[in-house]
Amino acid sequence: KDPILVSGTDGVGTKLMLAFEMDKHDTIGIDAVAMCVNDVLVQQARPLFFLDYIAVGKNYPEVIEQIVKGVADGCVLSDAALIGGETAEMPDMYDIHHYDLAGFCVGAVERDKLLTNQKVKAGDVLIGLPSSGVHSNGFSLVRKVLFKDNQLDPHETFEELGGRRLGDVLLEPTVIYVRPVKALFDKADLHGMAHITGGGFYENIPRMLPEGLGVSINLDSFPRPAIFNFIAKKGNLREEELYNVFNMGIGFVIAADPAEVEKIQTILKENGQESYVIGEVTDSGKVELHR
Repeated sequence: KDPILVSGTDGVGTKLMLAFEMDKHDTIGIDAVAMCVNDVLVQQARPLFFLDYIAVGKNYPEVIEQIVKGVADGCVLSDAALIGGETAEMPDMYDIHHYDLAGFCVGAVERDKLLTNQKVKAGDVLIGLPSSGVHSNGFSLVRKVLFKDNQLDPHETFEELGGRRLGDVLLEPTVIYVRPVKALFDKADLHGMAHITGGGFYENIPRMLPEGLGVSINLDSFPRPAIFNFIAKKGNLREEELYNVFNMGIGFVIAADPAEVEKIQTILKENGQESYVIGEVTDSGKVELHR
């Protein structure tokens, strides 16, 4: 009736370097879509359509096909139409085996449903939706720690990672939260949402908070994927740095009144989405993590 358009744009970052190394290109497109649609979702917008941009050093049709397959898969998971894109061949700009991938999406929301940071209040409960791993952020640090400093082979398997190849664990695509979260829009009163990307807990969660509010998060309230312990150990990284770079196991956060929590978690579960109560909104004005 009175729609507002909400748009988001992003790329996949240096996670692409790992895709080149592993010669695996069929999931990286899911990451490109996820980084955009999850961002518009936080304002309670439903993704409508997506366009991609692929720049290559040399056009290998079989590689382009794999990339676009991933983008299409991501759009299906987002209930969004892939309406076009651009492929640019740019020799000398890129190595012949390298490419860059970016995109943008447009979503829509009724004006009176548009979610800003004005509804969040102290005492609201934080519900965390688990990530699939590193998602698409922090890969410059991942690559420095694992491949430059420790000279690890991404094709090698590690017992700590469930016997999987390191590269496969790191390339696990970003979770697209659209369907389960969209199921909440007309049934639950959501106060705020945050997509946990680069900047981790410290930079992303405050985006949904009014001035002066903070959060208290219990780090023992959700499982931490093994890959983060692996990176932390290999890089001798401090906890604070980890939570300032990575999602650490929580890819999306919802703030809601305590009375709504059970309903929200039930709807998420009915839509195949696990969730955890991870903390609450406070009047501290800062992000506080504790065990």
